[in-house]
Amino acid sequence: MSKPAAGTIAVVAKKATTTMKTSGSGLTEGKGGDSPSQLIDARIQELSDWRGETLARVRVLIKQADPEVVEEWKWRGVPVWEHDGIICTGETYKDVVKMTFAKGASLEDPSGLFNSSLEGNMRRAIDIHEGDKINERALKTLIRAAVDCNQSKSKKKAPAGPRAKIRKSKKT
Repeated sequence: MSKPAAGTIAVVAKKATTTMKTSGSGLTEGKGGDSPSQLIDARIQELSDWRGETLARVRVLIKQADPEVVEEWKWRGVPVWEHDGIICTGETYKDVVKMTFAKGASLEDPSGLFNSSLEGNMRRAIDIHEGDKINERALKTLIRAAVDCNQSKSKKKAPAGPRAKIRKSKKT
């Protein structure tokens, strides 16, 4: 193979392959890998401390509150629970397990579970620290409210079909 002339750029073609991404925690994600539920199982096992126990308990409560919930694995390793949209995420940090509700600002929270991300217009979060007791009844109620919110938003969307033409008025 000859050398490219000076001032030109050599282009090397590579065969496209499907790869598995690895999160910082060593868990894999991507097409052809484990299911989101299996990845969440692995995250819980990997944590092997109070955070894993807390994430596992939260997961059980979510499934009890909404048996039709769909588990997803997004954003390089974040467990996400959905039903007609995102209900919440289950992030784990060194000192906290954080449940972030995508539309939390739209939800009633009479029990005062939301204790983080209170300033935004959309999300609200619950930070659970080691030793915190979870108000399971209130959390299930909040999860059901998030599902109801998602379902009411999806029903309000206009059905697909021909769009009305918008006419611009002429300035005189």
